[in-house]
Amino acid sequence: MKSHLPIRPELREWILTTTSAGHSVDTVLKMMQDTGYDLRQSRSILATVLNMPISALDAHTQAPPAPKSQGRRTRHPEAPQMVVNGHTVHVGLSMESPALRVLNDFLSAEECNALIEQARPRLQRARTVDSSGKQQIDARRTSEGMFFVTGETPLIQRIEQRIASMLSIPVDHGEGLQVLHYLPGQQYEPHYDWFNPDQPGFAAITAKGGQRIASLVMYLNTPEAGGGTAFPQVGVTVTALCGSAVYFAYDTGDEASLHAGLPVQKGEKWIATKWLRERPFQKAAR
Repeated sequence: MKSHLPIRPELREWILTTTSAGHSVDTVLKMMQDTGYDLRQSRSILATVLNMPISALDAHTQAPPAPKSQGRRTRHPEAPQMVVNGHTVHVGLSMESPALRVLNDFLSAEECNALIEQARPRLQRARTVDSSGKQQIDARRTSEGMFFVTGETPLIQRIEQRIASMLSIPVDHGEGLQVLHYLPGQQYEPHYDWFNPDQPGFAAITAKGGQRIASLVMYLNTPEAGGGTAFPQVGVTVTALCGSAVYFAYDTGDEASLHAGLPVQKGEKWIATKWLRERPFQKAAR
């Protein structure tokens, strides 16, 4: 039986976008359960949105498997602590699938505060990249944000060089640093940072730097409750702590890299994100 409950437009759009991007029914159901839906409710909603009987759900919507991992990994820190350009960083958690490191003390409290103040006047509703490579408002992402141009200020230059030195990835392989601000209830639902090669806009998205290969999320404050980064496929949630960061590398089609910015339950959350590409990334005009 299909769902007779009202389905939020943003949930309907997310289901259609996620299934058309090649993710299997099992994956979509797991994402829905990870955000609070029970299995029966999830299947009913999915059948309604996809306009088919529940009994035929899996057979009709099972997509071809995502491309296998090609074994490409960015270099990542292995020591329990390291000194990067005079700044000491501590590794608080290390795992291999996905290749993930929690980096404590990656930014100082002064750097976090300064980054927030430089970003605050330029905040706008955060956007995502659609299948054609254009930025769009997405109901799954409810924060405000802005982008810095690579090397825009001395602070940005220092952070970018720290990232490059620690990961042995040139500064010019990074997209512009993005700062995001979340208020209570705001979140970013489960998603992948890599671009799906089956989407029609893949060539346009990757023309100016190639595929994304790794992400670094830096926490600029500590929310009073909530706001962590969850990796539902591997059962790990990274707590948002001021000055710490989570780095994760991935290959195209790596489902273990599925992640979500969990809702802020109390207070606010500020983060800065750096996406890294295969090749030098074309700078945007100021």
